[in-house]
Amino acid sequence: MSAAREDDRYTSGNTISGAAHLYGPTVQARDVHGGIHVQVPAPPRPPSPRQLLPVSAHFTDRVDELASLDRLFEERTDADAAQPLIVINGPAGVGKTALASRWLRTHVAAFPDGQLYADLRGHTAIGPASPEEILSQFLRAFGIPTMPGDLAEQASLWRSVTADLRIVVMLDNAFTAAQIRPLLPGGPGGLVVVTSRRRLTGLVMDGAEFHHLRTFGAAAGVELFVRGAGEDRVAGELSAVRQVVSLCAGLPLAVCLASARLAARPGQPVSALAAALTPDAGRLAALEVEGEGTVQKALNASYAVLGPQSARLYRALGLLPVPTFDTHTAAAVCAESPDWAGRQLDELVEANLLEDIGPDTYRFHDLVRVHARDRATAVETPADCERLRLRAADWYLRTATEAQRLITPLQLTLPRTYAHPTELPVPFTDDRGALGWLDTRRTHLMAILRMAAECGWHATAWQLVDAMWPLFLRLRHYDLWIEAHRIGLDAARNDADHEAERQMLNSGAIGLSAARRTAEATEWYAASLRAAREAGDRRDEGQALLGLGGCHIEAGRFGDAVRDLDHAVRTWEACGYVRGVALARILLGEVALAEQDLDRAIQCFTLARDGLLAVSDPHDAARALAFLGRAHARTGDHATGTAQMRTALEVFTSSGAAHWQARTLEMLGDSARERGDDTAARDFLAQARALYEGTSPADARRLG
Repeated sequence: MSAAREDDRYTSGNTISGAAHLYGPTVQARDVHGGIHVQVPAPPRPPSPRQLLPVSAHFTDRVDELASLDRLFEERTDADAAQPLIVINGPAGVGKTALASRWLRTHVAAFPDGQLYADLRGHTAIGPASPEEILSQFLRAFGIPTMPGDLAEQASLWRSVTADLRIVVMLDNAFTAAQIRPLLPGGPGGLVVVTSRRRLTGLVMDGAEFHHLRTFGAAAGVELFVRGAGEDRVAGELSAVRQVVSLCAGLPLAVCLASARLAARPGQPVSALAAALTPDAGRLAALEVEGEGTVQKALNASYAVLGPQSARLYRALGLLPVPTFDTHTAAAVCAESPDWAGRQLDELVEANLLEDIGPDTYRFHDLVRVHARDRATAVETPADCERLRLRAADWYLRTATEAQRLITPLQLTLPRTYAHPTELPVPFTDDRGALGWLDTRRTHLMAILRMAAECGWHATAWQLVDAMWPLFLRLRHYDLWIEAHRIGLDAARNDADHEAERQMLNSGAIGLSAARRTAEATEWYAASLRAAREAGDRRDEGQALLGLGGCHIEAGRFGDAVRDLDHAVRTWEACGYVRGVALARILLGEVALAEQDLDRAIQCFTLARDGLLAVSDPHDAARALAFLGRAHARTGDHATGTAQMRTALEVFTSSGAAHWQARTLEMLGDSARERGDDTAARDFLAQARALYEGTSPADARRLG
């Protein structure tokens, strides 16, 4: 039997449910006079973000560059122009990120409201980060729980949030000007610093100032090398040190790698390192500006002195499409323990082959990633490479599946198949931690999904989409939701798994409908209905009918909605699916409420709530109760209706369901206005509008 997916979004309002934040209503007790006021405080504001990268203790020179950046900044602020936008560009490995990080840390006092950082992945195998992904990251840093589905709405919300803030934003590894524009804050009191290998001259029209970062001069390169290797280590070999720096073409990355290699071999003279880097001195004249040939030599030399286990992990990580790694991923891909992975990661960090960018988070420099992948394809057989990638895919699939079971335990999970099962513990223990893992790893999950599809691992691909369901349902990343289900649908069809195909159609249709792509959602539900009937799957047939009914409600076709929803009820009653019957009755109650048939609405919502409580579904039972309270208020029984809506509001507040908090507050506001309490109505609607700002800007504008 397929795992039917029911969405809680079909209302006469909007379509987004909230992310998990705990904050509750305040009820004043003892003597209560006049109207009842439910005061729901806004979610506590998170601390101002402080995301700038740390600066290496070996940061060297760049005095002129730091002064130049100071001048650019002071000229823009003195001119009272729009917020400064500074682009630092230059070749790979030249130290753009280090320079920007060092300079910004000298100016943090000027930006007390927040310092944000994002890696735009301009030159990675998985492709550049989308503006939607980064906007979501930034808005969440300021406490916005749920994102709009449209890029223009996200950018508008971002500008509104930052209009009066003094913040600095560092956008690292940018690829195009188009990546940057939606990420510019709204007010004049901010600063944006962009780093890129490309010049990004298109940002001229946005008022950008440019600083091209060049390679180190000889003196600075020597200083950096000596700091890394130690003065005692290079004593008496200054000429050889200069030769090594020259062979590194002044690239700080190459110099650091060369010094790390020397430090790892205490008995080796600097001249031997220079000889290792120069198998053919004649090639230096043809060295390109990017210095890739020299970096390749430095990377080869650093790789050569790794221990066999660290070299094995280095190659394995180079095969993965994800932008960062943690200890569990490293352990899974090599079928080892987390302790083993931690030791090897430490060695790779010490050798400057891997960057430690946060708690249990590591990444390759772009060129190092290419080198690691090349080493893997040169050393490992094609079968070995596939096995390593499959291990990573299985790890993400298993972990996402465990998250799914914690977050949505009432919904059935389709069977899972693993080529390489693992017993590694998952990195969370409750549903909140599981949702956090899904959210922070969503780009990884999508990268693994795309890899699975490209490699023809069809079962792994659709199973991964199925496991990501709580991420889509709770956090509403519409672009990822829709892309994933297009991939999953193709994979299920290629896998000839008809049950999975129906699951992908149903789950994908919910996402399309939630993103207000109703016509396309209707097509997916219709395809699911045909497939369910061909398979004789009554539960999936009911799910498709429920979805079609919801689409009809959105389009205002109430007669068509009642027809399909009644059919869903009969279908689910025949197969004993109590929860599905109750969910269909909620929608039938909404139709009755819209048509002013209050007795029928009360009956539908009462039956729905009883059915949902019977199957231990408190969230959807609270939805039915909120609508039941609204129906009672519409009959003039304001005391009963208000009490029921307040009870539902408490459930949504404790679970962090921001969208349904807003919907219930809006119902309370409408009811207060109808009984003549305009003050209470304004209070309720203002609170609803504040919550809608984070979950549904369209509804916020409607209430405004």
